[in-house]
Amino acid sequence: MTTIDPKSPAAEGAPADRYLEYSAIDTGYRAVRWHEKTLYEQSRPGSTNAILPAVEKGIVDAVGDVVAALPAAARRARPPEMPELSEPEILRHYIRCSQMTYGYDSGNSMGLGTCTMKYSPRINEQLAALPEVKALHPLQPEETIQGILEIMYGMRNWLCELAGMDEVTFQPRGGGHGAFTDACMIRAYHHARGEDFRDEIITCAVSHPCNPATASAAGFKVISLYPDEVTGELGIDALRAAISDRTAGIMMTAPYDTGVFDSQIAEYARLVHEAGGVVSLDQANFNGVMTRMRAGDLGADMVHFNLHKTFSTPHGSYGPGAGAVAVKKAFRDFLPVPVVEFDGSRYHLNSDLSNSIGKVGTFMGMVPNVVKAYAWVLAMGAEGLREASEWAVINNNYLIKKLLEVRGLDISWPNRRKLQEARFSLAKLHDETGVGTLDFNYRLADFGVQTYFESHVPRIVPEPVTPEPTESISKEDVDQFVAAFHHISAEAYSNPEIVLTAPHRSIVHREIHDYENLTQVPFTWRVWKRTHPDG
Repeated sequence: MTTIDPKSPAAEGAPADRYLEYSAIDTGYRAVRWHEKTLYEQSRPGSTNAILPAVEKGIVDAVGDVVAALPAAARRARPPEMPELSEPEILRHYIRCSQMTYGYDSGNSMGLGTCTMKYSPRINEQLAALPEVKALHPLQPEETIQGILEIMYGMRNWLCELAGMDEVTFQPRGGGHGAFTDACMIRAYHHARGEDFRDEIITCAVSHPCNPATASAAGFKVISLYPDEVTGELGIDALRAAISDRTAGIMMTAPYDTGVFDSQIAEYARLVHEAGGVVSLDQANFNGVMTRMRAGDLGADMVHFNLHKTFSTPHGSYGPGAGAVAVKKAFRDFLPVPVVEFDGSRYHLNSDLSNSIGKVGTFMGMVPNVVKAYAWVLAMGAEGLREASEWAVINNNYLIKKLLEVRGLDISWPNRRKLQEARFSLAKLHDETGVGTLDFNYRLADFGVQTYFESHVPRIVPEPVTPEPTESISKEDVDQFVAAFHHISAEAYSNPEIVLTAPHRSIVHREIHDYENLTQVPFTWRVWKRTHPDG
């Protein structure tokens, strides 16, 4: 355990850049930190690349004025307000932005619980970058893309086997999009049966929040049940009380985002089916149960996987994700179109599903990510997938044992075994020092370690901490992560100001968390300019 010498400058409030000098885990980390403005802020009217006007003139000379041939209603009244910069300035901007990012290639990345951030082999990136993949056009005739369709069909078969399902779509672009696809299929299923009165979806508060969110977006009333305080499970009695003739289905995560696997899922599925509902199991946390649990065997009708989590394709911070959805035969016709089929000699794209919800994304989905996932599974094999699951759980339980030695840190549902992750709490440390989980997290960034995921809402665990090591993490990485926790805990108890004013070495800045006014957050440059005319 790393402690602070009470006579050291760190304890006396030395300059921020010296706070880590006395830590046994100091790696000398200094984040590259540019005062980089946005491209729009850097824009200077008239500044452009000299070659572009010549290129544009050459195009017009060769093919004519294409814009003039468009209907008047389809033409812009004025050119788009794009930033005007030279090519070197644009290149410099993106290089600087890349230097201020932190990811798996930068160092220890085990903090983002429920996101399953694992290493993505570079050979898979190379495969997806081959001309045979990246140069394909989605509207090519089927006979010219047989290779890609074969890969997609092969990945489809593997996912069906892992999930105990019968058909797959790769159209959804991520986990939340996959959950929304499930919700839309549940809605279409009941509509086809003339049961539109089924307008309620049951979920659990420790499931991934995309389950209630997407159910609500699909028009359902959401009934969120809270886990039992002792077991961390939903509970038969709570579910029975929530089920009615209006129940459309249940959408829950297995295992939960707390790392607890609910032992009664099969019984929940039976009760929901008995009431006429549909069972959707979110497999965002599949990494810890891969090859050891098949959702279909537990009674699930549909699931969604995250290829950008479990199957080692890049998470990408909101993209490029790939949220594959797998269903039982009874729900096949409700899938988005097209689906990939094989007739014994050739692969086909079938868009003729009688009750299809249509499209939830363009074309066939994020095909490069399917290629990467396919390559990963092919390299791992069945034994490798099982071993990955095993090491993910071993790493997590080693992390739990070591973190529980940190002063001021407790764990939720301590009597339950945890799988791929666990939800800890810094409530004790906060009560005793005034340092909360956000403060702790900002300080962690100074150590060159991936900051941890706090919690999904609702925050039923106070001052939450939710790390997830995955199988990609070494024992040395876990030990470094834990050592940083010990160090920051010691700072919180001896000189909390160090933590309360962090980060000191990172590009990360302190954010203002105004959860009550999220609707006021500007999402585009033009909205920001309208709301900040003097900004």
